[in-house]
Amino acid sequence: MSTDTRTITVGIDGSRPSLAAADWAAREAQRRRLPLRLLHAGTEPAVSGVDFDIDETNEIDVPAGCTRAALDRAAIELSYAHPALDIIARRTAAPAVPALLAAAVEAETLVLGSRGRTGSAGFPVGSVALGVAARADRPVVLVRAGELPEDERVPVVDGSPPSTAPYLPVVLGLDPDASADDLIGYAFDTAAVRSAPLHVVHPWTLPTSTLRPWRHRFPGTTVREHRVDGDPGPRLLEASTRAGLLVVGRRSGRGPGRAARSLIRHADCPVAVVPHD
Repeated sequence: MSTDTRTITVGIDGSRPSLAAADWAAREAQRRRLPLRLLHAGTEPAVSGVDFDIDETNEIDVPAGCTRAALDRAAIELSYAHPALDIIARRTAAPAVPALLAAAVEAETLVLGSRGRTGSAGFPVGSVALGVAARADRPVVLVRAGELPEDERVPVVDGSPPSTAPYLPVVLGLDPDASADDLIGYAFDTAAVRSAPLHVVHPWTLPTSTLRPWRHRFPGTTVREHRVDGDPGPRLLEASTRAGLLVVGRRSGRGPGRAARSLIRHADCPVAVVPHD
């Protein structure tokens, strides 16, 4: 499927994590110049199923009698925050996991909320988020509650607007035992879209030629390699405290491994889970 038919899709359930995910997804859609699709799945009566038409004047045509519940409010608020963004809000009565997996097929990226911090033990990840991240055919980004736009940028110290600051690095955790072109390509592309550096954390056993074709394909992206002896997990967690996005892989047809699940729970930034061969 060509990229011009794809969207950035986010699951909305009214929770704080899902609203933080929606805000992150809107920024990603704007960066990639793609439509934003808001999707509420399930049979909860709190959300009305409405498609909004948002024109050049930022007017939203809401049918009479519509209650402005979670999906409605998210669409309206995001349209005002991002007036140039093409936003589609939809609801389905299908169960959340199969509905989100189906939506992922047509998405460039699927974005879901994770729960907020619970201290040094990290934060729990809901069964829907884990179930989708384990099976989706496309990258799934997990965003915790409390994530703010300025969190993905270099801290401002001179009083300038946070939105003008450079992006923090994209961090890629790379498994040398996998044929991971999809994973590496996603990380390089994401860094390029943000004009951010890419930091690659991998074991010493990774062949030096692995990243060479990607460096040629993305000559404007600054790449820093961090070779570690042993488990790269602690280094990735440390790197996530100074990253805008952590990118990890999972084998197609399998859920995230133990190391990836630990990173999903404990990382200090949004985590992209990318399926690969």
